[in-house]
Amino acid sequence: MLSLKKVPTAECHRLCHRVVDEICRGEPPSLVDYSDTWSLVEWLDLRDCLTSLLLKMVGDGSSDEQVLAGLSDVGPGYGEAVLSVLEARREELRKALIQRTHLMSSANLQDFDWQLKLALSSDKISSLQTPLLNLSLYVREEGALRSVAIEMGREELNTLISSLEAANKVVLQLK
Repeated sequence: MLSLKKVPTAECHRLCHRVVDEICRGEPPSLVDYSDTWSLVEWLDLRDCLTSLLLKMVGDGSSDEQVLAGLSDVGPGYGEAVLSVLEARREELRKALIQRTHLMSSANLQDFDWQLKLALSSDKISSLQTPLLNLSLYVREEGALRSVAIEMGREELNTLISSLEAANKVVLQLK
């Protein structure tokens, strides 16, 4: 990020908008426009860094103060330039982030069924008394419905519930 200092803040503002265009529309800024300022390696590093920064700030729901604090080492005016682009295009970036997340997997949970069982014994232990959950997930992927059956004990169920609660929290933040 320190290589942002190689351009005036107005150019930084324009560059950030072009990086957002790449994130949202797949139209990357051209190195040709900046080849006098950065080498190829510096350019790719700067572009990746700006992309990661913008997506992280939107994904985390960072406040203006958090954005400026994260960019405090870049220099005066540059943090404000990035922040102004972030404020102007936050919703567009949020939609692009959701789209990227959706592209990771197109599978959707259609339905589920569960059954609680109590294992009384096994072939090795005469008295077991262990609760087991049978969970059937009905997932639609590429138009086809498939069933995924899972059997889990108490600890595995607690881990699953914690993971689903964390995922729900992230989804609620993106809304």
